[in-house]
Amino acid sequence: MNRRMLITTVAMLALGAGSAFAQSAGKPMKITLNFLAAAPNAGFMMAKQLGLYEKAGINLTIEEGKGSGTTAQMVATGQTDIGFADAPAAMQLRTKGAPVKIIAPVLQTNGFAIIALEDSKIDAPKDLVGKKLAVQPGTAQTTLLEAILASNGIDKSKVDVIAIDPGAFVGALLEKKVDAILGGADFHSIQIRERGFKVRDIFYRDVGVPTVGLSIIARDDRIKADAELFKRFVDASLRGWDAARKNPEAAADAVVAQFPAVKKAQVLAQFDVVNKLLCAPGATALGKVPATNWTVSYDLLTQYLGLPKDKPITDYYTTELLPASAPACP
Repeated sequence: MNRRMLITTVAMLALGAGSAFAQSAGKPMKITLNFLAAAPNAGFMMAKQLGLYEKAGINLTIEEGKGSGTTAQMVATGQTDIGFADAPAAMQLRTKGAPVKIIAPVLQTNGFAIIALEDSKIDAPKDLVGKKLAVQPGTAQTTLLEAILASNGIDKSKVDVIAIDPGAFVGALLEKKVDAILGGADFHSIQIRERGFKVRDIFYRDVGVPTVGLSIIARDDRIKADAELFKRFVDASLRGWDAARKNPEAAADAVVAQFPAVKKAQVLAQFDVVNKLLCAPGATALGKVPATNWTVSYDLLTQYLGLPKDKPITDYYTTELLPASAPACP
C-alpha cells in the first residue's frame, strides 16, 4: 500500500469512527429547566445519569432556568428544544400566539405557597391585606397571584406587592423587609428552614388554586417534525422521575454530579414535597393528569387571568406523546 492510499484509508477510518460516535451519542437536544437545579426538576438529571436519554438516542444538555415564564418564552422562540415550566405559564403564552404545547405534566399539582415566618401572624391569604408581599417577575407563582387574590375576595390594591430580584428574595423575608413571599414550598421554604427559621406555608392548592404544575413543553412545529423523538424524550424522562421518587438519595447525587453548586441535603429535603406532587388525586400514572385537574386549571385561568374561552382546554396540551406504559401512581 503506498503512502497516499494509506493516508486515504486512515482518513476514511477516522471519518467512519467519528460518524459512528456521533450516531451513538444521539440527536442533540437541550432542555431548559424552570429554575435552578433542585428536586422539582431532579428526574431529568436522574434519567441522564442512568443513561436513559442515551438509550433513547438523545444527547441531552440540561440548563438551569430563570422562571417558568422565561423558560416558556425560550421554547416559543426556539432557543431551547424542551422546556420545563409551570402549565399555566405555558398556557398563557399560547394565548398570545406562541406555538408552545404541554406534552407531559410532571408535577400534577403545584407546590406554590405564600411563605411567611411563623411569627408573622399570616395564616391565610386575607392576612396579606396591608402587608408587603415580595414576588419574582416572570415566575409562575407571580402569574397566579391574581387568581389567589380573586379566589379569596382580596382587593389587590390593598396588598403592597414588591418585585424583588431572585438573589435577594429569601433575604428580604428573613430581614423582615417584607412580610411574605410567593415561592415554592419545595425550594424557598426549605432554604429558610435550613437557616434556622420557622416557616408557615399557605399552599396555593389549599386556597383555591390547585393548578396543574411543572410540565414538559415544546413547540408545535418541532413536535410535528419529529413526534417520535419527543415520545422517546418523554418516556425516558418519566422513567427517570420514577427512579428519582423511589430513590431520592440517588436522585440527589445525580443533581449534584451535574450541578456541583447544589447542596445534596437541600435536594433531599425538597423531595418531601415533590413526591406529593407527582400524582394528583385520582391519577393512574406519571404524566397523566386527571381530566378534572385540567378543567380546574382552565376555569381558574379563564376566570381570573384572562385566558380566552375561544379554545378548549385540550388545545393547550396533548396526551399523544405519553407512553402507554408510563410508571404507575401509588
